[in-house]
Amino acid sequence: MVRRSPVEPLLARARDTVSVPGALPGELRFQPKFDDYRALAFTLWSAPGPLLVRSRRGSLMQSRFSELVDAAADLPDGLVLDMSLEALLQRRVVSGGRAAAGLAQDMPAHFMAFDLLRVDGQELLQVPYGERRAQLERLFTDRELSARWTLCQETTDVATAREWLTSWRQVPGVGGLLSTHE
Repeated sequence: MVRRSPVEPLLARARDTVSVPGALPGELRFQPKFDDYRALAFTLWSAPGPLLVRSRRGSLMQSRFSELVDAAADLPDGLVLDMSLEALLQRRVVSGGRAAAGLAQDMPAHFMAFDLLRVDGQELLQVPYGERRAQLERLFTDRELSARWTLCQETTDVATAREWLTSWRQVPGVGGLLSTHE
């Protein structure tokens, strides 16, 4: 089933070099770009379960990732997280039923959160990214999120971003950097 989301993620720009023409230091934020599966996670007040996971194309995927639905018990209702699913995904995305449950045991997935789009049912897209990021970091700290939850690394330091880009070129699953303009 495909559903349109009331909240759409912002699309950061992939980079294979680090340059900041026209940007002041601190205006750009850099994050690793993973070769993963981009999705939105919705925690709900009333739904068939505590979590909906929707792909960028609108497909609902939570039935394929039961371990992530279970991990949603650590989250408050009314959140929308922009994140990626980290797993050996080709088999996970097309599996259902008992096959999905078995794969959840053998190849568990993880959430890599990089933006907070809604909190307490309040949309945050008009809030500057830096403030949303601070709220996301507080969510991780206050809820002591771990195990299936990971907060995506981020830097505003151009030298650090260049170092990441150079060192991560050799890491499987990392495809470069994403940048977001403040």
